[in-house]
Amino acid sequence: MLGGMLVSTKRRKDLFELMRDYIKDWETFADELLESAIMEHPSWDLESCCLEPLCNVFVSADEAVVTADLPNIDPKTIKVKATNANTIEIKASMKRKIRFHDFGITHRQGEFTSFRCHVHIPVSVDMKKMKTQFKRGILEVRIPRKKGYKIKVE
Repeated sequence: MLGGMLVSTKRRKDLFELMRDYIKDWETFADELLESAIMEHPSWDLESCCLEPLCNVFVSADEAVVTADLPNIDPKTIKVKATNANTIEIKASMKRKIRFHDFGITHRQGEFTSFRCHVHIPVSVDMKKMKTQFKRGILEVRIPRKKGYKIKVE
């Protein structure tokens, strides 16, 4: 106590300590985000001998476009179907089997004969008007968006 006043012994952090704490918090957040996004599930299923293809969903004002990378497949085996109002399933058989060993992975056993994935579309779409096109190993699925309804104003 100094002259009737309490003096705090707690030291304030300097700018560099605050920055280190801030960076550490962001690194922890980024690690958790990567674990949840990337490590969610493997991109293969050994039971059904399927690989999950790389997929992308692009949404425009008029339609949703789903692209899937399907190398080494027989185009006659491509099947695209709506599993519910906003999800499609893509399946295709490969021309030849692929093994883990083909990728240089020797500590795992298994082979794959097809591609399969489920793709969620984040907007309302009209699945009945879905159109597909396959060119150079890329499947493109175009699905028109549902048109909104009009509200009568009196």
